[in-house]
Amino acid sequence: MELDLEQEQEQEIGSSSTSAPAASPATEARHPIRGFVIGRGEHAVSLENPLVLAPMAGVCDMPYRILCKEMGCALVYTEMISAMGLKYGDRTTLKILEIDKAEWPVAAQVFGSDPDVVALAAGIMQERGAAMIDINMGCPVPKIVKGGEGCALMRRPELAASIVRRVKQSVGIPVTVKMRKGWDEHLENAVEVAQACEEAGADAIAVHGRTREQGYSGRADWDVIARVAAAVKVAVIGNGDVVKPSDAVRLMEHTGCSGVMIGRAAMGNPWIFSRTLSYMATGEEPPEPSAAERLQVALRHLEMSAAFKGEKVASREMRKHLAWYIRGLRGSARMREVINSASSVDSLRQAITRYLADLSAPC
Repeated sequence: MELDLEQEQEQEIGSSSTSAPAASPATEARHPIRGFVIGRGEHAVSLENPLVLAPMAGVCDMPYRILCKEMGCALVYTEMISAMGLKYGDRTTLKILEIDKAEWPVAAQVFGSDPDVVALAAGIMQERGAAMIDINMGCPVPKIVKGGEGCALMRRPELAASIVRRVKQSVGIPVTVKMRKGWDEHLENAVEVAQACEEAGADAIAVHGRTREQGYSGRADWDVIARVAAAVKVAVIGNGDVVKPSDAVRLMEHTGCSGVMIGRAAMGNPWIFSRTLSYMATGEEPPEPSAAERLQVALRHLEMSAAFKGEKVASREMRKHLAWYIRGLRGSARMREVINSASSVDSLRQAITRYLADLSAPC
C-alpha cells in the first residue's frame, strides 16, 4: 500500500542522506516510451507504456482507476484487499475487488500472512477479473504489521517466499510483489527478499525506496531500486519521489527499472500520467491542466463515485478527492471548508459548479 490516510498530507519530498538524484541536462531530453511484459504464456500482461498507478488505500477505487487509465496509465492496482476478508466473503471487501473492463489490466493487491489463505484469496481475485495478483509486502501501517502482514513480511523472507509460491500454485495469472527498501535502517534487505520472491515464482517486483520505519517521510532511495533491478531477471517497478514528469524519466535512467509507479502525486492529479507520456515523447514539461479542466474532471469523478458507491458513501469519500483537485487554486482554502461541510452529492455538485463559475469570471 502506498498511502496511510493518516499521513496523506505529508510532503512528498523530505530530507535524507540517500535520495533521488537531482536532474541533469542529460536527462532533460526525449525518453523512448517502452512498455514491458509481466508474466509468461497466455496470461502474460503486456503494458503499452511504463506508467503504473500505486495501490493506495482509500484512494484507488474503480472510478479513480478508470480516470487514471483514461489519462494514459498502463497498469492500475486495486486498494489493498484483506485475504481474510475474501475468505469469509465480507461484502465491503468484495466491493473493493469490483473491476470494470474499462480499467483492464488491473492488478488486485492482497495482504495476509497465511500462505493458504492468501492463495485462496488470489483464486477469488482471478475469478473476479484480475489480470494479476500483487502481494503486499510494503504497507507500514501499525495495525497491518502487528498482524505479521504488509511490510512485516520483509522480516521473514522465507514466509514471504512461501506466500508467493502458494499463490503461484493457485492461479494461472501473473503474481507480483510490492515491497520496500526494508524494515528499518538496520534491516535493508530488499535485494534478498526480491531474490527469494523471484525464486518462488514472482513475475515482477515493485520497490518503494523507503523503509517501513520511514513511512512516507524523507527521501526515497533510488539506489536500492537499482540494486534490485540488477539482482533479478523479472521486471522491476520503481516507486518513490516521482512528483513531476521529469522525475519518472530520471528514475528509470538512474535505476534501470522497467516501470514507474506513481502514488501520492496522482491524487487529484490523474493528468500526471498523460503529462509524463508527453514529456517522454518531447523532452518538454507540458503545462498543468487549467482550473476548468481540473474542476470538470472533479465533477465527473463525483458522478462516477455516486454511481458506483451510492450517494451517501460518495458524498463522504469524495471530500478528500475534491480537496486534492482544487489544491493551489484561487480561493481553495475557503472551498475546502465548503466541501467539508457538504452533506450530499448534490451539495458537492453545486459547490464545485459555483466554484468553477467564480474562477471563470473576470477578476
